[in-house]
Amino acid sequence: MTSQHKIVEYINRTVSLTEQESDIFGASFREVKIKKRQFIVQPNFVVKNRNFVIKGAFRAYVVDDKGQDSTIAFAIEDWWITDYNSYVLQKPATMFVVALEDSIILEISYEKEQALKQANHKFETFFRIRAERTAAFMQQRIISNLTQTAEERYTDFIEKYPQIVQRIPQYALASYLGMTTEFLSRIRNKRVSKK
Repeated sequence: MTSQHKIVEYINRTVSLTEQESDIFGASFREVKIKKRQFIVQPNFVVKNRNFVIKGAFRAYVVDDKGQDSTIAFAIEDWWITDYNSYVLQKPATMFVVALEDSIILEISYEKEQALKQANHKFETFFRIRAERTAAFMQQRIISNLTQTAEERYTDFIEKYPQIVQRIPQYALASYLGMTTEFLSRIRNKRVSKK
């Protein structure tokens, strides 16, 4: 199955496209191969593309004035990743997005996405639903960071995303969950000793 077929299959889970609409949607994306440790987004540059992961894994993170980094998001197959603030507002990025594995993405430019949304309400519906789900997910994450213990956040993550845990470095998972790598190790060891 080609990458374009995968993105069409993906959109058809949300909105039903005709064959012609599928061709138009698929043709708006460009396949790009990304090497492990290659950046697809860097701070101070305006993000030009939204990226759909066909194969591989990515990490989005920010670095503070002291050089401390915090993971904002991960993405694996069938997930999207970019610096959404930069992409949507077309202003300089504040995040890094780096490949954790050799990867293949489909990218769509800001201009092509706008053209799709203007051309067909189904495309607009798809991107609106994606935006709504992203907003809901981000709110849920903020609430869990404010109300759950570190151990609860870790348990929640491995139950929801078992397919990611083995593919991401421990330091990246720790920073995503808002804890040190040492603290994450202690939680993991405690869980192992309970079994």
